[in-house]
Amino acid sequence: MDTFSGAIRHAAVQLIRFGVLQLRCCAFAMALVGGIAVSAVLPELPVARYDLVFVYGVLLAVLARRVGWDSPRDTAVITACHLIGLAFELVKVRLGSWSYPEDAVLKVAGVPLYGGFLYAAVGSYLCRAWQLFELRLSGYRATATAVLAAGVYLNFFTHHWLPDGRWFLAAGLVVVTAGGWVRFTVGERHYRMPLALSFVLIGFFLWVAENAATYVGAWSYPHQLDGWQPVALSKFGAWALLISVTFVLAERVRRRGAGDGGPGGGKVG
Repeated sequence: MDTFSGAIRHAAVQLIRFGVLQLRCCAFAMALVGGIAVSAVLPELPVARYDLVFVYGVLLAVLARRVGWDSPRDTAVITACHLIGLAFELVKVRLGSWSYPEDAVLKVAGVPLYGGFLYAAVGSYLCRAWQLFELRLSGYRATATAVLAAGVYLNFFTHHWLPDGRWFLAAGLVVVTAGGWVRFTVGERHYRMPLALSFVLIGFFLWVAENAATYVGAWSYPHQLDGWQPVALSKFGAWALLISVTFVLAERVRRRGAGDGGPGGGKVG
């Protein structure tokens, strides 16, 4: 009985440790969404809300760098995610997938410049997770995964004109990640998880975060313009696919850092 109680206590402690580490990984994202939420309840200001959020996002990124949340290589990943995200936003907003209905000075083709920070937050999460959980990969097929991730990114554009290939791409990712494991550390214990499962779990929590972000007015889907409604569950699958793009980018930068012996290096088995 004592052994069983000890095992339960240890499992509870590990779960709490895991949760605390996850919160630390999400620090940038939570601060960003929190700032957007605060901006929505501010009194009317001479500065557009979207512009205010952009300035806040820049200051938040600088702070993250100064306090050591992000290494120089992490900053490179986050910046790339911001730019890739902005390109994604420019096309999807033009096609009417979602919109930013408020006016702003720092807005291009209907997309406020702060829109890229929403993708940068995902990049920040992965970079922090790599460090705090001491992530290591085994059985990872880097080239094949990168090719499919590129296909996933392109398909989010091309499916508006060509047949949607997301189910074939999802199947392809399952195949190329079969046998691939993410190994991580919580406290003094080491664990592992199938890489494909990690994409699914991250995708689910990104869908939850997207519900929170749209609720505080970060952007709006067409069905939310007359009042907030939950984001369609299909977006869960979309995020589970799209996270592969950020993962490949972060892994490549970490691998190069490890090869250079720099401080941004990760562990790739």
